[in-house]
Amino acid sequence: MKDKERMRGTFRLYLQWPLVLSVLWIILTAVVGTVSLQAGIIVSVFTLVYIGIALWLYFSRKRGILGGLIAFASSYEEGRNSLMQEMLIPYAVTDDTGRILWMNREFEAVFADDKITPRNVTAMFPEVTKEHLATQGELISVHSSFGESNYRIDLKEMKLDGLENEGACVTAVYLIDETQTLKYMQQIHDQKLVAGLIYLDNYDEALESVEEVRRSLLTALIDRKISKYISGMCGIVKKLEKDKYFFVIKQQYIVKLQEERFSILEDVKTVNIGNDMAVTLSIGIGMNGESYSQNYDYARTAIDMALGRGGDQAVIKDADKIQYYGGKAQQMEKTTRVKARVKAHALRELMENKDRLLIMGHRMADIDSFGAAVGIYRIAMSMNKKANIVVNEVTSSVRPMMERFVGNPDYPEDMFLTGREAADFVDGGTMLVVVDVNRPSITDEPSLLKLVRCIVVLDHHRTSSEIIDNAVLSYVEPYASSACEMVAEVLQYIADGIKVRPAEADAMYAGIVIDTQNFTNQTGVRTFEAAAFLRRSGADITRVRKLFRENMNDYQAKAEAVRAAEVYMDAFAISVCPAEGLDSPTIIGAQAANELLEIRGIKASVVLTDYNGIIYFSARSIDEVNVQVMMEKLGGGGHRTIAGAQMKGGTVEEAKTRLKEVIRQMLEEGEVS
Repeated sequence: MKDKERMRGTFRLYLQWPLVLSVLWIILTAVVGTVSLQAGIIVSVFTLVYIGIALWLYFSRKRGILGGLIAFASSYEEGRNSLMQEMLIPYAVTDDTGRILWMNREFEAVFADDKITPRNVTAMFPEVTKEHLATQGELISVHSSFGESNYRIDLKEMKLDGLENEGACVTAVYLIDETQTLKYMQQIHDQKLVAGLIYLDNYDEALESVEEVRRSLLTALIDRKISKYISGMCGIVKKLEKDKYFFVIKQQYIVKLQEERFSILEDVKTVNIGNDMAVTLSIGIGMNGESYSQNYDYARTAIDMALGRGGDQAVIKDADKIQYYGGKAQQMEKTTRVKARVKAHALRELMENKDRLLIMGHRMADIDSFGAAVGIYRIAMSMNKKANIVVNEVTSSVRPMMERFVGNPDYPEDMFLTGREAADFVDGGTMLVVVDVNRPSITDEPSLLKLVRCIVVLDHHRTSSEIIDNAVLSYVEPYASSACEMVAEVLQYIADGIKVRPAEADAMYAGIVIDTQNFTNQTGVRTFEAAAFLRRSGADITRVRKLFRENMNDYQAKAEAVRAAEVYMDAFAISVCPAEGLDSPTIIGAQAANELLEIRGIKASVVLTDYNGIIYFSARSIDEVNVQVMMEKLGGGGHRTIAGAQMKGGTVEEAKTRLKEVIRQMLEEGEVS
């Protein structure tokens, strides 16, 4: 009604314009008459004629013109309705609940064969909610499907005036069929080339375990398995070196590889022609880069991640996302110390050009982190460099060892600094050595990583997607038992004649003992060699053992955690460690997790500790479960048999539920042997 009244007012004004102009003619006549009487008479005659015609048009043709215009508007409205009805794009109008008020023929044809679905947009397309219908005048797009077709649903809310309910709103719904578009996009996606690298982890060691005349056969069998595996996906593979391969496949086969969890990882282990050691390989894949060269760079990053995590696994780097597969086998220790010697010399060269060293471990440092820091401190002292160890919070397990250095006249008073104190000493001649951690978020003072330009990382944990990426030297060896073992090796090669003091030897020896659980976990030949070196340097086994003794509260808390343990899925021990009254409850939780492994039938143990608003997970296993993969799914990481994670903003029960979901998922995916 308002539109019609507005239209009539517009036409009435249009018809009155000749009468308005008559006033101008009268004024013109008066002006001309003042100049010339004769001319004024002539103009007045024309003015009267004009006024007469204007009055005749207004009164006699008014109804006819208005009627014709209204007839045209009505005809135009009918044509517009017909166009909407015949429009090739499905179009409908709904109320605020999604009920269809009107639809054109194309929209009706979408579900013509469906007699069951209610005539409601939210029922037809579950992705469309009532919140989507209230768009506040903005255009909103939702993707959904109906039947065998995929649609982009464009929604826009409109207000209708002139209805009984003033300002009532309806929503216009447009359906854009994008089935073919998505099909073509998927085809383009599937046809993209993916770059990959395959490295044999223990090629030299495996060859040495076979007779010389049969070594070429072992190599040929491995080549054949890899070539057959890649050729089965219509890919090409090229051998770069004796133990390195480059391959290219279409992206459509990645889903197949993920579903079978890279069967080549297990298949290559079956190659046995008398070799005592099974061959393992690592795979790095790069995809969805902006160019083929970037995919290759992604593949190189992925293979480095796989090797840094101990090998025997596949890593896919999909732009910024990284996925891990495999990693079931225990990583093999390399008996050669060439890498340790090379890293030691590189570390020495860096230290010679610096004036001060800051040494930092992980947050809530354990004895391994502390011992490794002390070992690096000894190296700095032997090179006459000023050094400080960054420790923000002293745990109960570290305090007895730390007390041997604090107040000792053989060591400076500022040997230990907090993170804030250390930041004040940072300048262009400062070097930061990070030990026993390679994840920036859990270092003791993450801000130092941004302040110091020269950073060195020494760690034995498997790398994850979160790494210290600005390190000038990174020595990460997952096969090592502990960071103290690595530092003990570096001590032997970095310079001649370094004399390790007994207190320092005790700290590093204690770190090895704790991380290997008294030389029963993750130990190799080099572990015992490092322990022998420290023993010769003055480490006292009895003195170290006394330092490990616990107070009564800690022992009772550990006993309570063991007592309250729950066995999940007949193989996983889950418990909660009480934190009240304990100086370092997370350490006690880790010790309780170790104790639970002594129960027959337990493949892995996880102890949760609620401390300072954060829930800490301590996970342990012997050989059947990769707890690092388990903890990574919870945002953590670590070793294959020793790992941990942290969860903020939740309860212990919620954390338990999440942990059980991860365990169930690992069992379903075959990640638990």
